[in-house]
Amino acid sequence: METESNNRTGREGGFFSWRILTAVLLCSTACVITTGTLLAFLRPDVPTKVSHRTLTFAERVAYQRAIEDVYWRHRIWPKERPDPKPALDAVMSQAQLEKKVTEYLRNSQALEDYWQKPLTAAQLQTEMERMARRTKQPEMLRELFEALGNDPFVIAECVARPIAAERLLNRLDADVRFNAELKQSWLAKAEAKVPVIIAEARRPNYKLPVIAGPLAGCTEDTWTPTSLTNTPSPRAAHTAVWTGSEMIVWGGGADGSTYLNTGGRYNPGTDSWTATNTTNAPEARTSHTAVWTGSEMIVWGGYNGSSFLNTGGRYNPTTDSWIATSTTNASAGRQDHPAVWTGSEMIVWGGFNGTNLNTGGRYDPTMDSWTATSTTNAPQGRYRHTAIWTGSEMIVWGGFMGGFPLETGGRYHAGTDTWTATSTPPVFSPRAHHTAVWTGSEMIIWGGWDDQDFYNNGWKYNPGTDSWTATSMTNVPDARFQHTAVWTGDEMIVWGGWNINYFNTGGKYNPSTDSWIATSTTNAPSGRFFHTAVWTGTEMVVWGGANPTGLDTGGRYCAQSASPTPTPTATPQPRSIPTPRARPTRAPRP
Repeated sequence: METESNNRTGREGGFFSWRILTAVLLCSTACVITTGTLLAFLRPDVPTKVSHRTLTFAERVAYQRAIEDVYWRHRIWPKERPDPKPALDAVMSQAQLEKKVTEYLRNSQALEDYWQKPLTAAQLQTEMERMARRTKQPEMLRELFEALGNDPFVIAECVARPIAAERLLNRLDADVRFNAELKQSWLAKAEAKVPVIIAEARRPNYKLPVIAGPLAGCTEDTWTPTSLTNTPSPRAAHTAVWTGSEMIVWGGGADGSTYLNTGGRYNPGTDSWTATNTTNAPEARTSHTAVWTGSEMIVWGGYNGSSFLNTGGRYNPTTDSWIATSTTNASAGRQDHPAVWTGSEMIVWGGFNGTNLNTGGRYDPTMDSWTATSTTNAPQGRYRHTAIWTGSEMIVWGGFMGGFPLETGGRYHAGTDTWTATSTPPVFSPRAHHTAVWTGSEMIIWGGWDDQDFYNNGWKYNPGTDSWTATSMTNVPDARFQHTAVWTGDEMIVWGGWNINYFNTGGKYNPSTDSWIATSTTNAPSGRFFHTAVWTGTEMVVWGGANPTGLDTGGRYCAQSASPTPTPTATPQPRSIPTPRARPTRAPRP
């Protein structure tokens, strides 16, 4: 029989057996326009028929700070963190603000000087209208507009211009005359002209667009596609985190020979993508993990086509910069492991690197240091398992060991560096490629695969009583594996996955009533697996994956919770992709 173990050689490396002052109140003297009229910050009906107006570099930087302040207020500071959330000035310097302004002005100048394609007032007006019409977070977009005084000129210059300039530059990458070296040369020359274009800013007759969308949020049980403009390249087995103001995707792969170290930040407020910086980014990989700390995304581990990695990086979306994680005392390289964030450390455990691992490590980003997790009483080595953080313990469960599915697990107490075994479900239920979420009192596992059969059943595990309760089978979604799951505060939403077919279906499970409700398929993204999903507080955003080749599409599913949680539930990280095949004859159990 062809088992999971026997087929590992062709699928290690993951997907490769498949084809972004609340209104900084600028001092009045900095807001004087050439006619002597003060900029009216708090009025949506500011005059628009002024023929000329300067917008100095200092003013642009101050407006940029107002924009960043909105995003920073929305960034999630995990409740597990013992330290208070710092002010924006503590995490973003004046120089970093100036760099962001310089970059978008440089991009605009490059378009005008070298491609005779300047950004026109009509284009910026169109961009503002696009954002207002297509926003996935109207309340955040309203905050952004208010932070800029609801002034359409400032919004056009400081919000619309950066987005439009990057989009047009990315489109020109397809020009055969355009290469990376030439692009950098042209951008450098354009940057030298930045002071000139600041002095020559004109104020056309911009109009403040009306922001679409209900004040109370989205419409329950509906799908809306994510933007396809400037989206990252197609991929699967990547990672995604939600920061509170944007979704960051990174890594993964799209075919048998391409591993990626690129990514993108999706801002649902403006329905726009911004590429993540590749300077000092970790090397390309798939089947790695990622966690959000409150200020950084930490990626670690994975496979690059030839090696199992014990390297990683910390990405700061505020500064768009990377810092490598230390390799001193780091855990052995691996893929198909989970990772959790405790509030002060990232814990990784298990995985595969030619052997089934029962080792792990705790990474402290403040000290940039690693501490090994105890192996005393640790669960058996495994990969493609799940892990959740309860607030005091990491609970791992399931997975494969040498090709055989497991129904065992363990609770790791970080405070004492000790392990306690979990009991097993009352009905034999080993599996891998399943999902797990933490509700605040229980871990819910659902779906998965045992190397022969697909599952559509699940279990609720209570660590307080070390007991299991089956989830309802009434109206349950079809059996599947490599789907995603998020916790909304009231319900678990599962979506996507594979079982001979690629699913674009899912279900909402309420543990209080032990009941399922199907998710709508109207306008849902195409079926897929090895995608990612994040919970924003009102919506589930899914992106990427494969069916069978890599995808660069996604969707936002509205499921407004009666009492949404202020922090997102980390979804299980993508695992390396096995080739779907007919179900073999059942293998003997160990």
